This record gives sequence, structure tokens and C-alpha cells, in this order.
Amino acid sequence: MPESRLFKILYYLLDKGTATAPELAERFEVSVRTIYRDIDMLSSAGIPVYTTTGHGGGIHLVDNFVLKKSLLSEQEMQDILIGVQSLSAVPYPNTDGVMSKLKATFRMPESDWIEIDFSRWGSIAEKEKCFFERLKRSILDQQEIQFLYYNTLGEGSRRRCQPLKLVYKDKAWYLYAFCLKRKDYRLFRISRMKELLVSEQRFKKHSERKGPVFSLMEEMGNPIEIGLSFPKEVSYRVYDTFEDDVIKWDGQEIRVNVTLPETEWLYGFIMSFGNQVSILYPLSLKEKIIERYKNAIKHYEEDTR
Repeated sequence: MPESRLFKILYYLLDKGTATAPELAERFEVSVRTIYRDIDMLSSAGIPVYTTTGHGGGIHLVDNFVLKKSLLSEQEMQDILIGVQSLSAVPYPNTDGVMSKLKATFRMPESDWIEIDFSRWGSIAEKEKCFFERLKRSILDQQEIQFLYYNTLGEGSRRRCQPLKLVYKDKAWYLYAFCLKRKDYRLFRISRMKELLVSEQRFKKHSERKGPVFSLMEEMGNPIEIGLSFPKEVSYRVYDTFEDDVIKWDGQEIRVNVTLPETEWLYGFIMSFGNQVSILYPLSLKEKIIERYKNAIKHYEEDTR
């Protein structure tokens, strides 16, 4: 008998309070007799589970039952609490209430050693929390959404999408969705989404795509191998951005060899260093950066006339 079914039955009872044997049998795709054997095993393991007959009867747990270390170790309980606390990164609403209930259930002491805040500098935290809550609900309730989206060139377009997942990558939040305008899956950087509307129109759950559900490289641009060189004065930015295994320091300069998607973000990132970066390869990337500097100079020269 799969041991995992016992835990699933227990968690189901914790969630629902009461369930009938036929209900559990149907949910876990076993016979009613098997469910009663499972209940006996839970009882013999010290879990306070019992059955009552008649109207309103069924299988119950003793009131105020607490998950004990026989089911979850102290480390596992701490991991669950950390996981819930980290939901504030979304920012997920009402985590304080959930944390309080779990601490009471686990009988764990207060702990405030971790605090996570991924809201942007200068942003209004409550506004972002509301925005994420609407996105979360649209994903869970499978509701279509509409919004104004600005691409890397600053061009705005109206989009209607079926939202599927929130993705955090490289200091930014993205929405993974099926775009009804493009008839394909897309990643939308959330900071570029404006005027979000949640529609009453619902959609069916999407079947899993073959391979990875998404790939930032695939969705955002073709990956290229690049080599960059930086003076030590900007080492803090280099270490903020790249992993140690792609960085080499020879005492005079910092070299970075990495594969990144070739997008406007990459061009802007390199140009943000001004004269404190050199492109070692590929030559095509250097030429594109030069072209952008020429266009910028032309723009400002014309602007001062």
C-alpha cells in the first residue's frame, strides 16, 4: 500500500474536517474496504482518527489535532514556514495570517530572521501587491486578461492573454502566458505591463508543452557567446550581475565569458558602462553597439540645433 496515500488522506481530513469512506475511495481511486484499512493504519500509528455513523457522520480527526514530529520533523516545519514567508516576494497577500496559523498548528516559536521584499525601488508596495494578486487570481481561476504592453523599444500594444505562470528571473518578474494576438506562448516583463484588466472570459487549462514549459533564452532572443572586459572600478556591478564561474580576474581587469540572449536589454546593459567596458567578441555585437552610439550622438546633435 503506498505510504503517500496515508499522508494524502490525513491532509484531506485536515482540510475538509470530515469525509465519508466512499468519498475518500473515489478521490484516491481505491475501494471502500481499502480506505477503512488505511484508517486503521493511521489509528494504529497514533493519529487520532475516528468514524461516526448516522446523519452527518463520517471519518474525522480529533478537534484541534496538531501535526506532530511523527509526521513532520522540526526542520521540515521550519522549511514550510520559510516557504510561506517567502511568498511575500510575489508579493503574496495575507501571508501574515497564514504564518500565524501555521505557527500555532506546528507550535513553533516566532522567527523573524528572514525578510523578503522584491518590490522595486520607488514603487508603491500596496499597488504592486494588488497587481500581483489580480494576476495570481487570473491564473488560478483561468481568466483571460488584457493589458497595454511596452516592448524593449518602448512601443506599446494591446494584448489579450491566457495567463499561465509567474516567473522570477534575473531581478525581474515575468508573466508566462498564451498571447491570443500572437497565437503563441510569450513572456511579458511585468514592469512593462500597464492598465491590467481581468476578464470574465475563462479558458481551459493548457496541456503541458513538450520539454521545458518555458525557456527565457528561447522566448527573449537567440543566445550568443560574448566576452567582455571591465576595469576593477566597476567590479561591484560585474559581481552583482554574473556568477563567479564566468568571471576571471587577472589583477588588472575583469573578464567575463558568458552566453546571453541578444536583446535590447543586452545592448543597454553594455552601453550603461560607458567607456568602462570592452567587447572582446563577437565583432557583430561590437558593431551593433557602435551603431547605437552613433544614433545617440546624432539624436543629441539634432536636439541641440
